[in-house]
Amino acid sequence: MTTSWSDRLQNYADLPANMDGLAMKKYRREAYHRVFVNRSLAMEKIKCFGFDMDYTLAVYKSPEYESLGFELTVERLVHIGYPQELLSFVYDPAFPTRGLVFDTMYGNLLKVDAYGNILVCVHGFNFLRGPEIRELYPNKFIQRDDTERFYILNTLFNLPETYLFACLVDFFSNCDRYASCETGFKDGDLFMSFKSMFQDIRSLSQLFSLMKAKLPLLLSRMNEVAKVFLATNSDYKYTHKIMTYLFDFPHGPKHGTSHRPWQSYFDLILVDARKPLFFGEGTVLRQVDTVSNYTITPLHSRSSDIVCDLLGAKGKDIVYIGDHIFGDILKSKKRQGWRTFLIIPELAQELHVWTDKSLRKMYAA
Repeated sequence: MTTSWSDRLQNYADLPANMDGLAMKKYRREAYHRVFVNRSLAMEKIKCFGFDMDYTLAVYKSPEYESLGFELTVERLVHIGYPQELLSFVYDPAFPTRGLVFDTMYGNLLKVDAYGNILVCVHGFNFLRGPEIRELYPNKFIQRDDTERFYILNTLFNLPETYLFACLVDFFSNCDRYASCETGFKDGDLFMSFKSMFQDIRSLSQLFSLMKAKLPLLLSRMNEVAKVFLATNSDYKYTHKIMTYLFDFPHGPKHGTSHRPWQSYFDLILVDARKPLFFGEGTVLRQVDTVSNYTITPLHSRSSDIVCDLLGAKGKDIVYIGDHIFGDILKSKKRQGWRTFLIIPELAQELHVWTDKSLRKMYAA
């Protein structure tokens, strides 16, 4: 009986530590349970742990969550006048990836490097070749700072939008009723630009979540040695529903202990934070009436500075954990000097691909 490469590599952690004299690192944890560092961090010096909520504490079921968001957005597009044929679209989780750039002028999805050089260009589902790319981008380069034209799809929430952009461009490009133009499509006297489609999708994009039984235990243990706070861009009503669901256990942090409301696990709770503005110019902090959901008297401005004061900590004393590389990680580090912890679900698959290549080399040696 033969074994496929995929079958072999599913259990690579169980392979012998030495294959034909070639050493192979063995790990006790699966890839998605590992933590990686790019510089040393003395955890005993950390006084505060901060968390984002979406895709951090609340790990949404993927691709079910993205598929739901995709379907709801399509329904709303049809409701405001887009063709009924769009309802036949089905979300494909294999296509979109984080970090792509949407060109609102030409309707292309771009993969670019850190300097703005174009690596891949897709129009709908048509991957353009080098000469075709140069016709639109003569130097195969874009100014990433031109945020009026280029929009970076850098969060997990953007995955349904990314696929929907491709679907719309592909649909209008191949529909006989519409004539393709450089910056959009025409139907008689009606012109629909790529930018207008982008704006429609962004305006419409606004519960599937995995419960983790160890979450209360994790936060309570952290709270024994440091302060714990929540800083999310979601409003209080949505945050309360999600967090209530995540902590919906008959017991507390451990079996045999009393159930505790989710708010009791945090020393400070910040909703509607408006990150990354929260870390820069700051936003006005207002106390929320948790019964009516209305905000009352403004408390402070310059949000993140005041948060440090409220927690009795300096920037270097805080580790903030989130999934948004720009809004959660880069800005908090650059503006406030917070220590940062980035959640990267895609890394598990990347490690699998890397291990695949390494094993192939080993077997071929």
